Amino acid sequence: MSTEWGVSKVMTSDLSYSSVARGVHALVQRMTMYVDGFNLYHGLHDWARCKWLWLDLEALGTLLRPQAQLTRVKYFTAPVLNDPGGASRQQTYQNALTSHCQNVTIIQGRYQSKLRTCRKCGHTYTLYEEKETDVNIASELISDAASGSCDTALMVTADSDLLPAVRAARRINPKLFVLFAFPPNRHSQDIKTQFPASFSIGKGRIRQAQLPQSVPGKASGKSFHRPDKWK
Repeated sequence: MSTEWGVSKVMTSDLSYSSVARGVHALVQRMTMYVDGFNLYHGLHDWARCKWLWLDLEALGTLLRPQAQLTRVKYFTAPVLNDPGGASRQQTYQNALTSHCQNVTIIQGRYQSKLRTCRKCGHTYTLYEEKETDVNIASELISDAASGSCDTALMVTADSDLLPAVRAARRINPKLFVLFAFPPNRHSQDIKTQFPASFSIGKGRIRQAQLPQSVPGKASGKSFHRPDKWK
């Protein structure tokens, strides 16, 4: 089913990472936050179902790293398939998010439906697989590293499949400071080993970083209200 929210061991090439990070850390950092919507949604949903999905991503980024200047939030998600209620809630959230936050960009992937058959009973069902999110995150991160548009990359995910892209970004821009913020109920020891500044997002931060119950639209005059199912 598709979702609604759509060094202790260091490699040789990373030996200078901690010293570079300290140098960048001493300055005012321009930070871009890359949000894996699929990973974050499932972490939040496993923790508290729908209660904390009305999340202000800009507020969250500022709470997680207040010493940095959060200049951009890139939110990677995909449109819900075959669930009109879920699709409506997702669109309401995205409208509220972009109306309330000045620096959020939503980058869409897609879901692909596949038929599966249960080996035991022979029942056929549809499975939805998320596509393109990892590729989109990787391409945006590498592009930003090449342009030097940020000093810090905050990766909101526990998906270790992104590690090759992060290493590639740091080869392009060795001064780029990268850390991961693991969503609730999500963790990766591989990520923590290679990027020891990474941390788990405290549940108190999630509670603090909620959008207003009603968010005025930017141009239409329409307000976007927190869905009843998310209260």
